[in-house]
Amino acid sequence: MTTVALYSEDDLLPISALQHLLFCERQCALIHIEGLWAENRLTTEGRHLHERADSGRSETRPGRRITRSLPLRSLRLGLTGIADVVEFVNDGKGGARHLVPVEYKRGRPKQGDEDRVQLCAQALCLEEMLDVSIPTGSLFYGKEHRRYEVQFDEALRTLTRSSAVRLHELILSGSSPRAAREAKCERCSLVDLCLPNAVAPSRSARSYLDRAVLKSLGSSPTSLPEEPP
Repeated sequence: MTTVALYSEDDLLPISALQHLLFCERQCALIHIEGLWAENRLTTEGRHLHERADSGRSETRPGRRITRSLPLRSLRLGLTGIADVVEFVNDGKGGARHLVPVEYKRGRPKQGDEDRVQLCAQALCLEEMLDVSIPTGSLFYGKEHRRYEVQFDEALRTLTRSSAVRLHELILSGSSPRAAREAKCERCSLVDLCLPNAVAPSRSARSYLDRAVLKSLGSSPTSLPEEPP
């Protein structure tokens, strides 16, 4: 019998960090290692969409019960978070139910796997917590105002598990990957903190900002970097 290693409660990382990881590992590190954050129009729209979804109010409709802001946790993946919506749907055959996690996103479906992996991680948490099987979930995109079904096949489950492992490796490393300028940088709210065009992209953005503040306050410039990270 295979023994599954479990993370401790103190080791749990946000499910949402998987989305950051798959979009850009440097973005993930800036947020979850260096503690940096900045808003732009896209993040503000996304936050407002989630505020409407995360009201915490549950409701019952014919054939289903809708639960909002449901806490999630997986000691196997080392993840924790909040599900926007989980629907408990009756199958019409004797009252049996199946669960459907629903994640709300601004914009339109992405070419990458970040949204699908984040949703699959929620399903894996629910399966572990409730000892159920969840074959599908849904992504709701605000720009199109429609839902897209996501199949939790073995390929997506494997990608989600490996992404969780990589997330823990990155956070444990305590360092941010080097910056690399890409087209997607224009959509990132952290582009002005990340400085992907900088000469020395491997340096800590947090360290550079802290030193820049000290310099502006009149500290000795000899110990301060002249170039950004």
